[in-house]
Amino acid sequence: MDTNLDMELSAFRAQISEALAEGGTQPLVRLTDEELAVLDPEETFVPKPHLTGMDPQQREWSLATALRSLVAREAVEIRNIEELDGVLQGAPEAQIDMRIRMEIDLALTLRRTADRALAIKQQSAAGSAFGYVHVHAMDLQLVERITAGGMHLFTLASKAHDVVNLVQPLLDPFGVADRDGEIHPLDPSALEREHVGPLATAIDNARIVGELVLLSDPPGPMMTTYATDRAVWAVFVERPQAQSGMTARPVSAATLSRHIIKMLSAGASEGRHG
Repeated sequence: MDTNLDMELSAFRAQISEALAEGGTQPLVRLTDEELAVLDPEETFVPKPHLTGMDPQQREWSLATALRSLVAREAVEIRNIEELDGVLQGAPEAQIDMRIRMEIDLALTLRRTADRALAIKQQSAAGSAFGYVHVHAMDLQLVERITAGGMHLFTLASKAHDVVNLVQPLLDPFGVADRDGEIHPLDPSALEREHVGPLATAIDNARIVGELVLLSDPPGPMMTTYATDRAVWAVFVERPQAQSGMTARPVSAATLSRHIIKMLSAGASEGRHG
Protein backbone atom coordinates (compact mmCIF):
# COMPACT_ATOMS: atom_id res chain seq x y z
CA MET A 1 0.00 0.00 0.00
CA ASP A 2 1.15 3.57 -0.74
CA THR A 3 2.71 5.31 2.31
CA ASN A 4 0.34 8.29 2.08
CA LEU A 5 -2.66 5.97 1.88
CA ASP A 6 -1.26 4.04 4.84
CA MET A 7 -1.05 7.25 6.87
CA GLU A 8 -4.56 8.31 5.84
CA LEU A 9 -5.97 4.91 6.81
CA SER A 10 -4.14 5.03 10.14
CA ALA A 11 -5.56 8.46 10.92
CA PHE A 12 -9.04 7.34 9.85
CA ARG A 13 -8.86 4.29 12.12
CA ALA A 14 -7.61 6.39 15.04
CA GLN A 15 -10.53 8.79 14.62
CA ILE A 16 -13.14 6.01 14.55
CA SER A 17 -11.49 4.17 17.46
CA GLU A 18 -11.55 7.34 19.55
CA ALA A 19 -15.25 7.84 18.86
CA LEU A 20 -15.96 4.18 19.69
CA ALA A 21 -14.03 4.44 22.95
CA GLU A 22 -16.47 7.14 24.04
CA GLY A 23 -19.69 5.66 22.70
CA GLY A 24 -18.95 1.93 22.79
CA THR A 25 -20.18 -0.78 20.45
CA GLN A 26 -23.17 0.38 18.42
CA PRO A 27 -25.41 -0.71 15.52
CA LEU A 28 -24.45 1.06 12.31
CA VAL A 29 -26.81 0.25 9.43
CA ARG A 30 -28.90 -2.50 7.81
CA LEU A 31 -28.74 -3.14 4.08
CA THR A 32 -30.05 -5.81 1.72
CA ASP A 33 -28.07 -7.86 -0.80
CA GLU A 34 -29.50 -5.73 -3.59
CA GLU A 35 -28.65 -2.42 -1.93
CA LEU A 36 -25.06 -3.50 -1.32
CA ALA A 37 -24.73 -4.65 -4.93
CA VAL A 38 -25.81 -1.16 -6.02
CA LEU A 39 -23.59 0.67 -3.53
CA ASP A 40 -20.47 -1.46 -4.04
CA PRO A 41 -20.85 -3.35 -7.35
CA GLU A 42 -17.23 -4.54 -7.50
CA GLU A 43 -17.33 -6.28 -4.11
CA THR A 44 -17.56 -10.07 -4.50
CA PHE A 45 -15.99 -11.17 -1.22
CA VAL A 46 -19.06 -11.36 1.05
CA PRO A 47 -21.97 -13.73 0.22
CA LYS A 48 -25.28 -12.33 -1.06
CA PRO A 49 -27.59 -15.31 -0.50
CA HIS A 50 -30.78 -13.67 -1.76
CA LEU A 51 -29.24 -12.39 -5.00
CA THR A 52 -27.42 -15.65 -5.68
CA GLY A 53 -30.66 -17.48 -6.41
CA MET A 54 -31.86 -14.98 -9.03
CA ASP A 55 -31.61 -15.26 -12.79
CA PRO A 56 -30.07 -12.28 -14.68
CA GLN A 57 -33.45 -10.66 -15.44
CA GLN A 58 -34.62 -10.92 -11.83
CA ARG A 59 -31.31 -9.52 -10.65
CA GLU A 60 -31.55 -6.53 -13.00
CA TRP A 61 -35.03 -5.61 -11.79
CA SER A 62 -34.05 -6.22 -8.17
CA LEU A 63 -31.08 -3.83 -8.42
CA ALA A 64 -33.23 -1.16 -10.07
CA THR A 65 -35.78 -1.46 -7.25
CA ALA A 66 -33.00 -1.32 -4.64
CA LEU A 67 -31.65 1.92 -6.12
CA ARG A 68 -35.12 3.49 -6.04
CA SER A 69 -35.51 2.40 -2.41
CA LEU A 70 -32.12 3.88 -1.42
CA VAL A 71 -33.06 7.20 -3.01
CA ALA A 72 -36.57 7.23 -1.52
CA ARG A 73 -35.31 6.80 2.05
CA GLU A 74 -32.49 9.28 1.46
CA ALA A 75 -29.76 6.71 2.01
CA VAL A 76 -28.14 8.05 -1.14
CA GLU A 77 -28.43 11.20 -3.22
CA ILE A 78 -28.38 10.84 -7.01
CA ARG A 79 -27.07 14.04 -8.57
CA ASN A 80 -27.82 13.08 -12.18
CA ILE A 81 -31.25 11.57 -11.62
CA GLU A 82 -32.70 13.18 -14.77
CA GLU A 83 -30.01 11.50 -16.87
CA LEU A 84 -30.82 8.14 -15.28
CA ASP A 85 -34.53 8.67 -15.93
CA GLY A 86 -33.57 9.06 -19.58
CA VAL A 87 -31.83 5.68 -19.50
CA LEU A 88 -35.08 4.09 -18.34
CA GLN A 89 -36.76 5.67 -21.36
CA GLY A 90 -34.22 4.16 -23.77
CA ALA A 91 -31.41 6.74 -23.73
CA PRO A 92 -27.74 5.55 -23.69
CA GLU A 93 -26.39 4.16 -20.43
CA ALA A 94 -25.02 6.67 -17.90
CA GLN A 95 -22.76 6.46 -14.86
CA ILE A 96 -24.48 7.12 -11.53
CA ASP A 97 -23.27 10.26 -9.74
CA MET A 98 -24.08 9.17 -6.19
CA ARG A 99 -23.43 10.59 -2.72
CA ILE A 100 -23.82 8.05 0.10
CA ARG A 101 -25.05 8.80 3.61
CA MET A 102 -22.28 8.95 6.20
CA GLU A 103 -22.96 5.76 8.20
CA ILE A 104 -23.35 3.70 5.01
CA ASP A 105 -20.14 5.11 3.58
CA LEU A 106 -18.39 4.26 6.86
CA ALA A 107 -19.56 0.63 6.69
CA LEU A 108 -18.42 0.28 3.07
CA THR A 109 -15.04 1.88 3.81
CA LEU A 110 -14.35 -0.36 6.81
CA ARG A 111 -15.32 -3.38 4.71
CA ARG A 112 -12.83 -2.49 1.97
CA THR A 113 -9.85 -1.60 4.17
CA ALA A 114 -9.75 -4.30 6.87
CA ASP A 115 -6.39 -6.00 7.50
CA ARG A 116 -8.06 -9.40 7.88
CA ALA A 117 -11.50 -10.89 8.32
CA LEU A 118 -13.01 -13.71 10.33
CA ALA A 119 -15.53 -15.50 8.11
CA ILE A 120 -18.29 -17.53 9.76
CA LYS A 121 -20.84 -19.78 8.07
CA GLN A 122 -23.80 -21.35 9.83
CA GLN A 123 -25.42 -24.34 8.12
CA SER A 124 -28.74 -25.82 9.21
CA ALA A 125 -31.84 -27.40 7.75
CA ALA A 126 -33.23 -23.87 7.33
CA GLY A 127 -30.35 -22.79 5.08
CA SER A 128 -27.13 -20.85 5.54
CA ALA A 129 -26.43 -17.66 7.47
CA PHE A 130 -23.10 -15.84 7.63
CA GLY A 131 -21.00 -13.54 9.74
CA TYR A 132 -17.95 -11.50 8.78
CA VAL A 133 -15.78 -9.64 11.25
CA HIS A 134 -13.70 -7.05 9.38
CA VAL A 135 -10.74 -6.51 11.72
CA HIS A 136 -8.84 -3.22 11.79
CA ALA A 137 -7.67 -3.44 15.42
CA MET A 138 -8.97 -5.22 18.50
CA ASP A 139 -10.73 -1.97 19.46
CA LEU A 140 -12.08 -1.35 15.93
CA GLN A 141 -13.98 -4.15 14.22
CA LEU A 142 -16.92 -4.07 11.81
CA VAL A 143 -19.27 -7.00 12.38
CA GLU A 144 -21.45 -7.94 9.42
CA ARG A 145 -24.14 -10.54 10.09
CA ILE A 146 -26.00 -11.89 7.05
CA THR A 147 -29.34 -13.66 7.28
CA ALA A 148 -30.36 -16.48 4.97
CA GLY A 149 -32.71 -13.97 3.33
CA GLY A 150 -29.89 -11.59 2.43
CA MET A 151 -30.19 -8.90 5.12
CA HIS A 152 -26.80 -7.47 6.21
CA LEU A 153 -26.66 -6.08 9.75
CA PHE A 154 -23.59 -3.93 10.44
CA THR A 155 -22.28 -3.18 13.94
CA LEU A 156 -19.22 -1.18 14.99
CA ALA A 157 -17.50 -3.05 17.84
CA SER A 158 -14.94 -1.61 20.22
CA LYS A 159 -14.29 -4.80 22.24
CA ALA A 160 -13.59 -8.39 21.31
CA HIS A 161 -16.14 -9.51 23.92
CA ASP A 162 -18.85 -7.55 22.09
CA VAL A 163 -17.87 -9.21 18.81
CA VAL A 164 -18.20 -12.63 20.45
CA ASN A 165 -21.67 -11.75 21.75
CA LEU A 166 -22.73 -10.91 18.19
CA VAL A 167 -21.31 -13.93 16.34
CA GLN A 168 -21.27 -16.78 18.87
CA PRO A 169 -25.07 -17.33 18.52
CA LEU A 170 -24.36 -18.42 14.94
CA LEU A 171 -22.45 -21.38 16.39
CA ASP A 172 -24.56 -22.10 19.46
CA PRO A 173 -28.09 -20.79 18.85
CA PHE A 174 -29.57 -23.21 21.39
CA GLY A 175 -27.19 -22.22 24.21
CA VAL A 176 -26.07 -25.82 24.84
CA ALA A 177 -22.30 -25.19 25.08
CA ASP A 178 -22.23 -25.67 28.86
CA ARG A 179 -19.13 -27.69 29.69
CA ASP A 180 -15.65 -28.60 28.45
CA GLY A 181 -14.82 -32.19 27.68
CA GLU A 182 -11.75 -34.27 26.95
CA ILE A 183 -9.47 -33.07 24.14
CA HIS A 184 -9.11 -35.57 21.29
CA PRO A 185 -6.11 -35.10 18.95
CA LEU A 186 -7.03 -35.77 15.32
CA ASP A 187 -4.84 -37.08 12.54
CA PRO A 188 -5.42 -34.90 9.42
CA SER A 189 -4.53 -37.88 7.21
CA ALA A 190 -7.20 -40.11 8.81
CA LEU A 191 -10.44 -38.20 9.27
CA GLU A 192 -12.79 -40.99 8.27
CA ARG A 193 -15.69 -41.60 10.62
CA GLU A 194 -14.10 -44.63 12.27
CA HIS A 195 -10.99 -42.64 13.20
CA VAL A 196 -12.51 -39.56 14.92
CA GLY A 197 -13.82 -41.25 18.05
CA PRO A 198 -16.79 -39.66 19.88
CA LEU A 199 -16.76 -36.71 17.44
CA ALA A 200 -18.56 -39.01 14.97
CA THR A 201 -21.67 -39.05 17.18
CA ALA A 202 -21.68 -35.26 17.37
CA ILE A 203 -21.39 -35.02 13.57
CA ASP A 204 -24.26 -37.48 13.11
CA ASN A 205 -26.54 -35.54 15.49
CA ALA A 206 -25.54 -31.98 14.64
CA ARG A 207 -28.42 -29.54 14.05
CA ILE A 208 -26.08 -26.63 13.36
CA VAL A 209 -22.67 -26.84 11.68
CA GLY A 210 -20.43 -23.78 11.96
CA GLU A 211 -17.33 -23.03 9.90
CA LEU A 212 -14.86 -20.31 10.89
CA VAL A 213 -11.73 -19.28 9.04
CA LEU A 214 -9.45 -16.30 9.44
CA LEU A 215 -8.94 -14.75 6.02
CA SER A 216 -5.42 -13.38 6.13
CA ASP A 217 -2.06 -13.86 4.50
CA PRO A 218 -0.88 -16.45 5.43
CA PRO A 219 -4.20 -18.16 6.24
CA GLY A 220 -5.06 -18.12 9.93
CA PRO A 221 -6.60 -20.72 12.25
CA MET A 222 -9.76 -22.62 11.33
CA MET A 223 -12.55 -24.02 13.48
CA THR A 224 -15.57 -26.22 12.74
CA THR A 225 -18.37 -26.59 15.27
CA TYR A 226 -21.14 -29.16 15.62
CA ALA A 227 -24.10 -28.14 17.79
CA THR A 228 -26.43 -30.94 18.85
CA ASP A 229 -29.41 -30.73 21.22
CA ARG A 230 -27.07 -31.25 24.16
CA ALA A 231 -23.57 -29.99 23.39
CA VAL A 232 -21.25 -28.14 21.04
CA TRP A 233 -18.14 -29.84 19.72
CA ALA A 234 -15.32 -27.75 18.28
CA VAL A 235 -12.64 -28.97 15.86
CA PHE A 236 -9.74 -26.51 15.92
CA VAL A 237 -6.89 -26.34 13.39
CA GLU A 238 -3.98 -24.20 14.54
CA ARG A 239 -2.13 -24.01 11.21
CA PRO A 240 -4.29 -24.91 8.19
CA GLN A 241 -1.40 -24.91 5.72
CA ALA A 242 0.43 -27.57 7.72
CA GLN A 243 -2.80 -29.17 9.03
CA SER A 244 -1.10 -29.42 12.40
CA GLY A 245 -2.44 -29.10 15.92
CA MET A 246 -5.90 -30.47 14.99
CA THR A 247 -8.04 -31.25 18.04
CA ALA A 248 -11.69 -31.95 18.84
CA ARG A 249 -13.59 -31.54 22.11
CA PRO A 250 -16.94 -30.59 23.61
CA VAL A 251 -16.71 -26.94 24.67
CA SER A 252 -18.31 -24.57 27.14
CA ALA A 253 -19.51 -21.14 26.07
CA ALA A 254 -16.42 -19.61 27.71
CA THR A 255 -14.03 -21.86 25.76
CA LEU A 256 -15.90 -21.22 22.53
CA SER A 257 -15.53 -17.49 23.19
CA ARG A 258 -11.79 -17.85 23.81
CA HIS A 259 -11.36 -19.70 20.51
CA ILE A 260 -13.16 -16.91 18.64
CA ILE A 261 -11.03 -14.21 20.30
CA LYS A 262 -7.88 -16.21 19.55
CA MET A 263 -8.84 -16.31 15.88
CA LEU A 264 -9.64 -12.58 15.82
CA SER A 265 -6.25 -11.66 17.27
CA ALA A 266 -4.20 -14.10 15.15
CA GLY A 267 -2.26 -12.56 12.29
CA ALA A 268 -2.44 -9.05 13.78
CA SER A 269 0.90 -8.19 12.24
CA GLU A 270 0.15 -9.77 8.87
CA GLY A 271 -1.01 -8.06 5.70
CA ARG A 272 -4.47 -7.36 4.43
CA HIS A 273 -6.76 -10.22 3.42
CA GLY A 274 -7.28 -10.75 -0.26
